[in-house]
Amino acid sequence: MTDYQALSALDMARHVRCGELSAVEVVTAALAAIGDDDLRAFSEVWAEQALADAAGVDAQVARGARLPLAGVPIGVKASEGTGSYQNTRLVTAGCVPVGATSVPRGSRGWQTYGHNGRGLTLNPFNPAWSPGGSSAGSAAAVAAGLVPLASGSDGAGSVRIPAAWCGIVGFKPTNGRLPARDRAGLNSPGALVREPSDALAYLDVVDASPVTAARSPGYPLAAVWSATLGYADTDPAVAAVARRMAENLADSGLITLVEGPGLTLLDPAPVWTALRTAAPRSSDIETITVTNEAQLSNCFEQAALIITPTTPHPPHGHNGPGQRMSVALTWSFNVSGHPAITLPAGTTSHGAPVGLQLVARHHDERQLLDVADRATRLGAVPGWRAALPSAPTLADGTQLRTSGDCTSL
Repeated sequence: MTDYQALSALDMARHVRCGELSAVEVVTAALAAIGDDDLRAFSEVWAEQALADAAGVDAQVARGARLPLAGVPIGVKASEGTGSYQNTRLVTAGCVPVGATSVPRGSRGWQTYGHNGRGLTLNPFNPAWSPGGSSAGSAAAVAAGLVPLASGSDGAGSVRIPAAWCGIVGFKPTNGRLPARDRAGLNSPGALVREPSDALAYLDVVDASPVTAARSPGYPLAAVWSATLGYADTDPAVAAVARRMAENLADSGLITLVEGPGLTLLDPAPVWTALRTAAPRSSDIETITVTNEAQLSNCFEQAALIITPTTPHPPHGHNGPGQRMSVALTWSFNVSGHPAITLPAGTTSHGAPVGLQLVARHHDERQLLDVADRATRLGAVPGWRAALPSAPTLADGTQLRTSGDCTSL
């Protein structure tokens, strides 16, 4: 497959279900793409097991099994392993784990970078930059086209931050919708993909009992913009790129920006730390919690979305973030539990990727993902397909369809 990297997860699954490709062919192409893994996105590659699993998927498809993600190669966040809830559900849906993606080494402060046995994980945009973390390898692998989908976990922004810095899509569901990765309930499973439609496919297969929320009556949706959430030290250049993308969404008819005093939260750092460490709740922590809950409740009474930059600053180097808080704009929504997604918003004048974070009401993931998908299809946000051939081909020149389906799922 010469254009393996041009296919989304849904494309790959469709071709496998239709018999145009085998799962073994797709996984073989994934392993070839990983190759030497110069980005050091993978800490382990499971080639032999992956090919055996792919053959098993092909056998299931031949027997008529209806696998929504048949043959899709995935990266598995190393700190989870294949036995985690989300990865087990993905495998049941037909996905094939091809390796463990890198995570930070040790626990020295805010480590938004990855590492494997050969060194630091590199950002596909620029090897001098961190890919973000802690789902570092997952973001780098998806951005580089090594796999179309990788699992992550997001306790303070660990899916959204690396997705933003690698120019892809990172999705965190409502906290508690999937089994939490920590006792505090802050760390939600999540997905890193190149297209919002693949994030929806992820949600469909990992969420065993979907919660249906009241949908907005239609577009445009009211959205509140905030560059700082009232406390973050956001770089003006980053805010400007993200704001332009928010205005693109408005120009495309998807949202109406609600102008006014904006959203002013208190820095959730003490609350997040207390929850994570099970520390006693002080009066200061109660004040922050009550104030932020009231602010968010009031905001979502008047608007369907909150929109912010995903991070307050561009990717840092491999020496770490210093005193900058990369999580400043993401971890409020781990504490509050709201679902959130980051979309590519463009780059700064120095070429550094910027993410646009969209946050929705609790359990309104499908509205959130619908907005993201429409924005991508309308060209309101940069799409990874823009620089790719419209009709991928195999090595023998056979052209593949990238729309439609041959089965009803």
